[in-house]
Amino acid sequence: MKMTLNSVLAGAIALGLSASAGFAQEVTLRCQHFLSPKGSVPRYFMEPWAQKIEEESNGRIKVELYPAMQLGGKPPALYDQIRDGVIDCGWALPAYTPGRFPESEAFELPFMTSMSAEASSRAAWEYSEKYLMERMGGDVHLMAVHVHGPGVIHTKGDPLKTTADFAGLKLRGPSRQANALLETLGATPVGMPVPAFPPEALSKGVVDGGVIPWEIVPPLKVHELADSHTQIGGDRALYNTFFIWAMNKNTYASLPDDLKAIIDATRVLTPRPGPVRRWIRRCGRRRAGGRHRQHDPHPGRWRGGRAARHWRCTDRRLDRGSDLERPGRCRHGSPGPGAGRQVLGPVI
Repeated sequence: MKMTLNSVLAGAIALGLSASAGFAQEVTLRCQHFLSPKGSVPRYFMEPWAQKIEEESNGRIKVELYPAMQLGGKPPALYDQIRDGVIDCGWALPAYTPGRFPESEAFELPFMTSMSAEASSRAAWEYSEKYLMERMGGDVHLMAVHVHGPGVIHTKGDPLKTTADFAGLKLRGPSRQANALLETLGATPVGMPVPAFPPEALSKGVVDGGVIPWEIVPPLKVHELADSHTQIGGDRALYNTFFIWAMNKNTYASLPDDLKAIIDATRVLTPRPGPVRRWIRRCGRRRAGGRHRQHDPHPGRWRGGRAARHWRCTDRRLDRGSDLERPGRCRHGSPGPGAGRQVLGPVI
């Protein structure tokens, strides 16, 4: 059988195109979390992260984000879903499975982290590289860790001015350490994932209040249910929560080396979210303003596991009507620092 030069060239070209197409394969990453898509973490971390990954891979990686557990399961199951390959990547809280990763609880101890979520998150990543990679690294491919802004106590009724005001209150806590703190202060702690806090527990009177940072107040509409908001002053946060952003190990291992490099390039936290995170906190705090009473008690001194009995209290009434409905801008009109530029790094 005769083969012309043209036919040989055509076959070679077809073979080359086939090999090229195989190399430039498309990968779809299904990533799940439990927050509303309007939350600060999805909008200012996950969505920009997905966009960056897709752009730098020239479309070879497609990221699908599924908020509010749309792929099924409950928030405490997220870590296992990532590990078992039910999802390709996700945002999880080790605290939702108490005692499983006690190393991460170091950042959830009372007054352990600073009031700067950015500095504390960088410290959390350095800590994780040294103490968590061996344990978590056997299960998942850890891409980022972070903490949130200073924890705030949101309650129905009057604000908390002294430790005596905690007596008899049922307060939602996110972790074993936060619950231990609330119990020490005299409250009855009720552990639950944050999605169940405002719409179910607080609205139905299951709890009298709970602790969450300002950033998550608007998307959860806590300002519509709580009357008072108490943030501890000083340079240390009342409590904190440790978060991870991780990928299934087999999913990561199946990627070509150049795509792995793109994923790994996002593992280092950038300090750029600082102004954005502060703006988000300001929006949340102003959203809780107006008729709400907000207090900044002086931090109690910890002696023998108990806080001091007297806190200095300052009334504040802040502007009404700001929220996170418009990207990069509070509703009251002050431009947010995220306007007009991409923001990377975990923000909450």
